[in-house]
Amino acid sequence: MEEQVILVDTADNPLGLMPKMEAHEKGILHRAFSVFVLNDKGELMLQQRALHKYHSPGLWTNTCCSHQRDGESNIAAGQRRLQEEMGFVTALREVTSFIYKAPFDNGLTEHELDHVMIGQYDGVPNINTDEVADWKWMPVAEVHADIIAHPARYTAWFIIIFEQFYEKIKSL
Repeated sequence: MEEQVILVDTADNPLGLMPKMEAHEKGILHRAFSVFVLNDKGELMLQQRALHKYHSPGLWTNTCCSHQRDGESNIAAGQRRLQEEMGFVTALREVTSFIYKAPFDNGLTEHELDHVMIGQYDGVPNINTDEVADWKWMPVAEVHADIIAHPARYTAWFIIIFEQFYEKIKSL
């Protein structure tokens, strides 16, 4: 069965469920999350999306991201997906949320109320190659500079998060 996303209003009140692809085809607002994992050096763990992803393949982005399941808390969803994509779990805390809308060349649109979570980890991930092509640690200031210099290397939501929340992220 296709993954369902939680449709929400702008105040994050659930409105129902819809198949993920249908929500992206119609550009309907739904709940999502983005996890940012930093190490003790202040570096951010980035992942490169697998090359076969239906949108943004091969682009660099935050440590992991996805959609909450019905009845799942934001933190539980972030930890589940961190394990599924990067092969580890760490404590997470939610730091902010925001709404964005990003159309893609393939006709799909991300329209998400994105919950941003932060965690700390100093190990080496065990990436799931079905989800992740590569990973790296990168100082937050260097990520910011590279997004400005080479935005085509990064996912739309990652760029939006950095534009809106760079000051908050670099102070963590």
